[in-house]
Amino acid sequence: MSRAALVTGGAVRVGRAITLALAEAGYDVVINYRSSEGPAQETARLVEEAGPRAWTVQGDLGEPDTAERLAEAVRNGPGRLDLLVNSAANFRSTSLLDVDAEEWDAVHDVNLRGPHLLTRACTELLRFSGGSVVNIADHMGITPWVRYGHHSTAKAALIHLTKVQALALAPGVRVNAIAPGLVLAPDDLDDDKLAEEIERTPLERAGTPQDVAEAVLFLARSPFVTGHLLVVDGGATLRG
Repeated sequence: MSRAALVTGGAVRVGRAITLALAEAGYDVVINYRSSEGPAQETARLVEEAGPRAWTVQGDLGEPDTAERLAEAVRNGPGRLDLLVNSAANFRSTSLLDVDAEEWDAVHDVNLRGPHLLTRACTELLRFSGGSVVNIADHMGITPWVRYGHHSTAKAALIHLTKVQALALAPGVRVNAIAPGLVLAPDDLDDDKLAEEIERTPLERAGTPQDVAEAVLFLARSPFVTGHLLVVDGGATLRG
């Protein structure tokens, strides 16, 4: 039987790169999206062109009941789950003192609560296949960015949640995380700021979504690695 993966936010940006890399590696893929129906259908078409099967499932990870719906979609689709990639995220640039309760919750619900609830909903599927989870965190969860304060704290908590999940789900399910650096520039990052960030990176270049996808494949293929954070940032966090 083919291996199967569920990728949240799997239709666009980094999530899309992960979806396509998994398809090339032979995984059937359930592609979750919130509002990108067109890109999700196109990504599914590319998955099936590569050979595996694909399913698209709409769902907002900020809504608590989405997790159970996605797990049910996996049961009704591929019928098994070897890899869960929690990639869905929202990314808001707001001055920390302007972040009110509503915006704080909106960011943490998607970036932190969502991965917890979905991993919880998928645990039995993962245990049955001896599968694993990869949480997509962020280098901002290591080095604080004031312009993205609530995003930074959510991703820092996700890194710690990964360690808690790894202990809670062992030995049957492995849980790891990836902290990407500058692999896709935020929409509000102008050219001067982008050049500054690249200059601060020891490898003196930006990464690509494919760099993150390759890291996902590495963790999926590493049966003795759990509770680990793999930083994919060209060395940027070494400089703080």
